[in-house]
Amino acid sequence: MTVFSRQPKAIVVGGSLGGLFAANLLSRDGWDVEVFERVPEALAGRGAGIVTHPELFEALAAAGVQVDDSIGVRVQSRLTLSQDGSVLSQREMPQMLTAWGKMYQVLRAAFHLGCYRPGGSVVSVESEPGRAVVTLDDGSTHSADLVIAADGFRSALRERLLPDVQLQYAGYIAWRGLVDEMALSESTRDALFEKFGFCLPPHEQILGYPVAGQDNSTQPGERRYNFVWYRATSEDIDLPNLLTDASGKRWSGGIPPTLIRPDVLADMEEAALTLLAPQFGEVVTKAAQPLFQPIFDLEVPRMAFDRVALLGDAAFVARPHCGMGVTKAAGDAMALVKALRAHDTVPAALEGYSAERVQVGAAIVQHARHLGAYMQAQLKDETDRQMAERYRTPEAVMRETAVSTRF
Repeated sequence: MTVFSRQPKAIVVGGSLGGLFAANLLSRDGWDVEVFERVPEALAGRGAGIVTHPELFEALAAAGVQVDDSIGVRVQSRLTLSQDGSVLSQREMPQMLTAWGKMYQVLRAAFHLGCYRPGGSVVSVESEPGRAVVTLDDGSTHSADLVIAADGFRSALRERLLPDVQLQYAGYIAWRGLVDEMALSESTRDALFEKFGFCLPPHEQILGYPVAGQDNSTQPGERRYNFVWYRATSEDIDLPNLLTDASGKRWSGGIPPTLIRPDVLADMEEAALTLLAPQFGEVVTKAAQPLFQPIFDLEVPRMAFDRVALLGDAAFVARPHCGMGVTKAAGDAMALVKALRAHDTVPAALEGYSAERVQVGAAIVQHARHLGAYMQAQLKDETDRQMAERYRTPEAVMRETAVSTRF
């Protein structure tokens, strides 16, 4: 066990879900924890749907969160709709689905033993003998025994520590959105709510499921439906066009939803009504503020740098098909605390943590690449597309997508 002559101090860079998991678990293990989140306002309104797994519930319980039915919406089955809206296939598969806002709410409320500082933008972290030093953009410095980089898939700290490791574009984007339950027609609600739904038209894939609604309500009639629609998008022509706003500015890091051009949204909605099952077409076109995300993946060779640890998407970025992003971050936090208990020094603990979680992160990235192979093949030749098609039956997609797999 790591031994200190005083209460140990940890700084978490990034106050989203991964950072909050680490902050809560360390606080409950006796650490003085300070979280720096660069965004000055509360993050609670962000994000969309999240698939849960047993490992995620284990981490929530360890973080002091009461896990009950209010945490999300239960579904009992999965179904795949044809383009005409009829049911192609279905299977029983109980699962709990939740929303980013709900997860942030419960984790933020649980973090009452430490300090959460919005508007704290970290520009550098340096390891020194016996401590790590964090510098903010206001010039102030803060020292700690341990620093956790949980600053997301475009982690500035990872870029400083591993400048040669870069995000790799997968060849497609994901349109995402939420629509209020009662904004949908009764027939669409009957078809999709209480279920995890799919539609697999040629060259496309959309999935959706119910999540908590306004004020994180999970009551019937107050929920929302979350969709994720994967579309092949060339990196050299189509993607730059989508990322350019009406003023001509290109947002290479991802365009804010409110700046997506009206013609882009109109084309997307027309495609939804033309290509997707009518039920999903309605969901997409009634979403209040759709957004899209270019799909990337990334692997790191290590997650420990003396007294600095990478965590969550700051380390491994997996395509969302396996639905493991939040669970992976929670697992990293659990493993980090376990390693700190098992080793005599922080650097030794972080090396043990890295050895374990690099293997896990790499396995998740590879699994997500397997699940996304069909979409990636759409910009390749006909042979590649035909080979990918063999593994895209409704039964295979329903069986493998967003399913708990311990790595």
